[in-house]
Amino acid sequence: MDALPPSADRGGPAQPLLRLDGLVKHFPLKGGLLGRTQAVVRAVDGVGFDVRKGETLGIVGESGCGKSTTARLLMRLLDPDSGTMVFDGEAVGGNAQSGGLPLRAYRRQVQMVFQDSYASLNPRLPIEDSVAFAPKVHGLGNAEAVRRARDMLAAVGLAPANFARRYPHELSGGQRQRVNIARALALRPRLVILDEPVSALDKSVEAQVLNLLVDLKEEFGLTYVFISHDLNVVQYISDRVLVMYLGEVTEIGPVERIYERPAHPYTAALLASRPSMDPSNRRTAPPLTGDPPNPVNPPSGCRFRTRCPHAEAVCAERKPIMADLGVGHAAACHIANPGSGHSLAEKVAA
Repeated sequence: MDALPPSADRGGPAQPLLRLDGLVKHFPLKGGLLGRTQAVVRAVDGVGFDVRKGETLGIVGESGCGKSTTARLLMRLLDPDSGTMVFDGEAVGGNAQSGGLPLRAYRRQVQMVFQDSYASLNPRLPIEDSVAFAPKVHGLGNAEAVRRARDMLAAVGLAPANFARRYPHELSGGQRQRVNIARALALRPRLVILDEPVSALDKSVEAQVLNLLVDLKEEFGLTYVFISHDLNVVQYISDRVLVMYLGEVTEIGPVERIYERPAHPYTAALLASRPSMDPSNRRTAPPLTGDPPNPVNPPSGCRFRTRCPHAEAVCAERKPIMADLGVGHAAACHIANPGSGHSLAEKVAA
């Protein structure tokens, strides 16, 4: 009998698989003779969003915006400084006394695929043993764990007879990433976090891995959080898109709506920065200039105001609230919020 059956859906399709509220992670900067904390890097600063069952939620943003830190918080490789995480109705990190979902049970249901396919694998273990390791840790017998590892390798397109006893250095980058996907699926998780899973691959292999992820999602009934800097890849694979800037969520909504009608100037600038195949559609000026502000001392009010072409006094005075634009679309911008005091907000309302 299988010692690790798939986890049951406890709340039905209407209940989010994962809900985050006010998630904060600051990294201290120490200095001086006594090594005291001098300042903090605000890597993730009050992030909150839902991951719906069966969807692919894409997360985009510039380097340093907090995407990978958010992924590690979701996986609980890092402990948040504050905020709550609720997985299918149960608080994450509970115990027998307080209730909730213990981390061991949570990590069985949430797995992660990292960007660096080689560093993610133990170079001294055959790939079969790497894939079988987690099921053994969670109580599966050796023979059953090996059988599951071989099943997962077959599922990702690596014939066990040819690949099971190979070592990571004997595989190509695309093959190693398939091994990492197989390893993530070996515990039969419900949520898979993919942190730049195809950015290190060439385009032909990237397309193969993306199509594999789509097929596996359907076959195993998975939910994805897909993090990438490649906006075209996110558009292809995602159902909804979340945009981050300097540790905060700036916009979230259905992928078609975000790409066709971005409500936040930062989102619009990101989409405009995509290269065009049309020679007549060349830009003479960059859509976004300057570097992101220092996360140690972010700007007051709207953090994007120092680079925003529409910034006004109200943008420095008050932090914008997340404005509901309908159809599941929301943006944290004074322009999108009628009555905010921004001159363009009244035109949008009209």
